[in-house]
Amino acid sequence: MDNDIILKLQNIHLKFKGEGHEVNILNGINLEIARGSAVAILGPSGSGKSSLMSLMSGLEKQTAGRIEVAGQCLDELNEDQLALFRRDHIGIVLQSFHLIPTMTALENVAVPLELAGKSDAFARAEKFLDEVGLSHRLDHYPAQLSGGEQQRVAIARALAPEPEILFADEPTGNLDGKTGHKIIELIFGLHKRLETSMVLITHDPELAGKCDRILHIQDGLVVKSEDNITSPAGRVAECLLP
Repeated sequence: MDNDIILKLQNIHLKFKGEGHEVNILNGINLEIARGSAVAILGPSGSGKSSLMSLMSGLEKQTAGRIEVAGQCLDELNEDQLALFRRDHIGIVLQSFHLIPTMTALENVAVPLELAGKSDAFARAEKFLDEVGLSHRLDHYPAQLSGGEQQRVAIARALAPEPEILFADEPTGNLDGKTGHKIIELIFGLHKRLETSMVLITHDPELAGKCDRILHIQDGLVVKSEDNITSPAGRVAECLLP
């Protein structure tokens, strides 16, 4: 893979077996995403955008096609290897926070780092919780935090390993408008500071407009790809339309 390309998809198909028939979710997607860029995948509910993110992050396997992330073909890895690859290269922020309720904010961020063998796990976790404005909430449990604070913990957990690429799937879906706006500004600020590549899944055109490039998906196909001329970012994603 070209060193300037962080993610490459070639002729990606995804099918699920229904009752007596197959359901086509993705129908031949080709795209490349430039290292360091922020790319939005924009589409309505049921268009296939979340399924596409699951494939790109190695959470699911495609029916056909090839996926490369950070120079690694995901199809060559078994489930254990995929888990290790995600740990070392990929950050994921979802609409649901998925925090461990019996762990403090600090532990929710630090324990995955410890499991990854980071000797400075708690110091790094504390640093990133400070980055997201939660230095005063380190010892609080998820139930003691607001929704916005829980999402901040999830962001710190995803970015503390400093992954090469961050996937964010509707990260403000469970938040009110004001809190969601703060979370988005936080994500984009950390993306720029850490120079992490980012793929943002959304149905919100205004949110997509903050990215360097916008890919429109409909019925399992990328139907339009456009550079965002209002974005200040440098490198952009290249999309090869079918």
